[in-house]
Amino acid sequence: MDRRGLLTGLSAGAAATALGQFPAKAQTYGAIPPLKSVTPYPLGVSASFRKLSDTAWTRLAATHFSRLTPEWEMKMEYLLRADGSLQFDRADALVRFARQNGMGLHGHALIWYAQDGEYFQKLKTKPDAFLLAYTRYIQDVISHFTGFIRGWDVVNEPVWNDGRGLRPCLWREVLGDDYIGLALEAAHQADPSATLFLNDYNLELTPKKRATFLKLCEKLLKDGAPLSGIGTQTHIDSGIEPGLIKAAIKDIASLGLKVHVSEVDISLREPHPVNLAAPRIHQVRVLSELLEAYHDVPDRQRYGLTLWALRDSDSWLNTPQGGKGLLPDEPVLFDGLGRPKPLAQAFVSAMK
Repeated sequence: MDRRGLLTGLSAGAAATALGQFPAKAQTYGAIPPLKSVTPYPLGVSASFRKLSDTAWTRLAATHFSRLTPEWEMKMEYLLRADGSLQFDRADALVRFARQNGMGLHGHALIWYAQDGEYFQKLKTKPDAFLLAYTRYIQDVISHFTGFIRGWDVVNEPVWNDGRGLRPCLWREVLGDDYIGLALEAAHQADPSATLFLNDYNLELTPKKRATFLKLCEKLLKDGAPLSGIGTQTHIDSGIEPGLIKAAIKDIASLGLKVHVSEVDISLREPHPVNLAAPRIHQVRVLSELLEAYHDVPDRQRYGLTLWALRDSDSWLNTPQGGKGLLPDEPVLFDGLGRPKPLAQAFVSAMK
């Protein structure tokens, strides 16, 4: 059977399995091979410094994944002190763990509209000094990890969620719209071999945002910016309309750049489910569509796929901020005890 036929069969077959395996207090779990051993491209998972003291987490991550993405430890909010100096202790600990376990690391994220810091706020009335500090920050961070980190989210979430254009932020206020191109150029100068990404969310769910985002990428390329990859976060829910993911991945890949499916989770909090099992059935369908769409991307463009939590209990969707007081979510492949769920078994079946 060809891969497309397999995935089509998986949607129905694995969904039926999921229905049978999710009654309350009666879950059963089958053994699976290391996920990285069956995945034909790098398979990543988000990581945080505090998880390194959790031996169950470290064992599971090292067994199943070939790449880490720091959730917070490489963001400006942590790295940059008020005096402009940098602290790398937690990021370095993640690098050591990755090295010890033969894993790669994806750099996330250098410039983000949501974080700037006291140091840059003090410089915003001095554009020349601001630009110098902006460039130096990017280059100092990349240079610290050169030789190990081979890909970076250089600018994170630059486009309004409704697609109206670029988000307002301190970077744009001081440097203009070219803050993105300037960041890419600084990153390229620091490590000419690195794959440099723009990374954003809801590119699947909101076609207008995707169109605006891709026009931004096309303009950067036309202007000679060293953009070499697109990250689509893929924070989605099990109720997403069929076909939206496939259309998004196809559009994103059409630019010929590396494609990183960068922050995958599939929430069960779809609106008004017909029954409690339905979201889990739909979750398998959504994963199947995502994997099929990514398999259709040319091999040379597949940078990898990253899950945005190892276990359900690690997910941001189960924090006060992400959960918003709702019932616990089950958005990833392993449950809170680290057991592979039917969704993980569906992942393995798709890869076979």
